[in-house]
Amino acid sequence: MYFLLSSTRYDKILRQFEWNNDTDGPSPFFLLGYHFDRLLDASEQHGWHVAKRSLSYAYLKEKCREKVEREGNDQAFKVRITLSKEGEIEVTVSPVVPFRTDPMGLARFNPILDAPPEDSAITVHLDSKSTPSSLFTRTKTTYRVLYDEARARAKIVSPTSEVVLFNDNLEITEASISNVSFFRAGHWLTPTTSTGCLPGVLRKWLLEKKVIDEDYDKQLTTVVISEGDWVLLSNGVHGCRLGRITMVQ
Repeated sequence: MYFLLSSTRYDKILRQFEWNNDTDGPSPFFLLGYHFDRLLDASEQHGWHVAKRSLSYAYLKEKCREKVEREGNDQAFKVRITLSKEGEIEVTVSPVVPFRTDPMGLARFNPILDAPPEDSAITVHLDSKSTPSSLFTRTKTTYRVLYDEARARAKIVSPTSEVVLFNDNLEITEASISNVSFFRAGHWLTPTTSTGCLPGVLRKWLLEKKVIDEDYDKQLTTVVISEGDWVLLSNGVHGCRLGRITMVQ
């Protein structure tokens, strides 16, 4: 048995950013409307029609709010949302370090023009084995075996490390817990959904705002990934982070 999954964040600082507003105004939940849309789309792809009919944004937001308030809303939380085939929503939370600045800020980093940020970049490895595209790479679920195996191969034991996956055609797809973009010809390029990557919520936002572009020319393959390449990592909990490729022999 598996569940559909989406993970967001509760963080008071998010109320300061107009880009995070929802239909109710300023929101402390990170792009929650995009997470709702992802659950709807995944329900359709999995054929979970009862679950799709049962979903409403107001109910999802209320479930998240109730859980955060029970835990104490004076801190920041990762908010993990699961949806069953029958339409039941479960929300769990775990403390995280609060954002200190705009979590989208690093998406504006230009490796050619800008000095590297003070914070250390995430160490990013290239997987040693392809991961075939499937329904479980195109949608986010609690079935994470493919990603767990990639992390094990790369010996990921720290939140300061990541691994980039690729498909059977050697096309870059995503990282184990993030979408990826690579800096090419003066802008950030992200794999298209035709590679089998997860269309993440922050990836969607960055594309809509034209911060990143899709790699329709299929430039991003394992052949062109090199030591020291900058990687923009994005997900709906951590926001945008920077990484650098480390090739492991």
